[in-house]
Amino acid sequence: MIPPFMFATGIENSYPTLDGGKVRVDEMAKCGHYEHWRTDFDCVEELGLHVLRYGPPLHCTWRGPGRIEWEFADQTFGDLFRRDITPIADLCHFGVPDWVGNFQNPDFPTLFAAYARAFAERFPWVQLYTPVNEMFICATFSAAYGWWNEQLSSDRAFVTALKHLVKANVLAMLAILEVRPDAIFVCSESAEYFHADSPAAIKPAEIANSKRFLSLDLNYGRRVDSDMYEYLMDSGMAREEYQFFRDNRCKQHCVLGTDYYVTNEHRVFADGSTTASGEIFGYDEITWQYYDRFQIPVMHTETNLRQGPQGDEAVLWLWKEWANVLRLRNDGIPIVGFTWYSLTDQVDWDSALRETNGNVNALGLYDLERKIRPVGEAYRKLVREWRNVLPTQSVSLRLPVFSPSESARAGRVLPGRTSPRPPKGRR
Repeated sequence: MIPPFMFATGIENSYPTLDGGKVRVDEMAKCGHYEHWRTDFDCVEELGLHVLRYGPPLHCTWRGPGRIEWEFADQTFGDLFRRDITPIADLCHFGVPDWVGNFQNPDFPTLFAAYARAFAERFPWVQLYTPVNEMFICATFSAAYGWWNEQLSSDRAFVTALKHLVKANVLAMLAILEVRPDAIFVCSESAEYFHADSPAAIKPAEIANSKRFLSLDLNYGRRVDSDMYEYLMDSGMAREEYQFFRDNRCKQHCVLGTDYYVTNEHRVFADGSTTASGEIFGYDEITWQYYDRFQIPVMHTETNLRQGPQGDEAVLWLWKEWANVLRLRNDGIPIVGFTWYSLTDQVDWDSALRETNGNVNALGLYDLERKIRPVGEAYRKLVREWRNVLPTQSVSLRLPVFSPSESARAGRVLPGRTSPRPPKGRR
């Protein structure tokens, strides 16, 4: 098995569309991953990491119903197998292929479940999945803020996108489990909080703090509160659609992926408008709220901060987030992993991918020339020092997670192919 605590990073693979679907924002292309993916995997190994949030670009891979171009996925996932790096397969990250359209398409969930099943059959040694990344954020940016994909801005459009995203995630989990019954789903979602600016803002803040849980409430089949039930029904969700989520629960196969950035907390005003508040509660307090609600193991699946003029801003943020993770573990929350996201710098996230300016955001463990940043050095040191301490001092649940080589020895091979030899040196 891989170590019971999963130190990880991720390779940014967002691909939303802009301008009515005419412009595709492909972060893998912007960050040079298609040319440098072998070097990127070298960097993962250089950091001493054995877990990687990673997925093939959906818009380039999934060309139509039953039409999948596997070449890039075969190359990259084959190389991860040879290196014995455990992927958390990120199948849908903020966008869909042009032929699907956008998240208003009611056929998306069923179509995507077929793709997820095909992926699991192609790579049966993959055990960890994030079928649909950050469902709440994707629905918000696409159908409430009007930034991406369908670029709509209404409650009805938001609820439509949300129910399709979550149903796609649930159907994908069910499909993958038919292929790999011990699959584990790291359902990565943004961990948010909304602070009332004044007494008049208490009610809109309460509504926002209920709405932030909607994607996970539906995903885990949890009964929503009365305000949210009325909101869903008033915004176009049918009772039978709501009942689908109550009837199809995969919670026992899930890890609660929590993403936290300095922008995750918000100040709410009396008219319901919001602005960034900066870090008030922090990851520790907000994760407690999510864990109390869902009662499943937790993983810190995303965080970062830009390297600023002092050169140590990201390093200090890494230390702060890690201190929060240790506090949660010491308090008894079964937290099973930590992730700095992403491996390399990103491009144009300063505008939330709404503009294609080519601005390099110094958020990575490595820059885009694949030179390690100070936070990369600090993370490598943190992993080296803590890797062998946590297993003996942990009160966390030990998940039955198998490395690629262990899956191969258990007979999980690529269908119709000769099994690749397990990597040497790791047992």
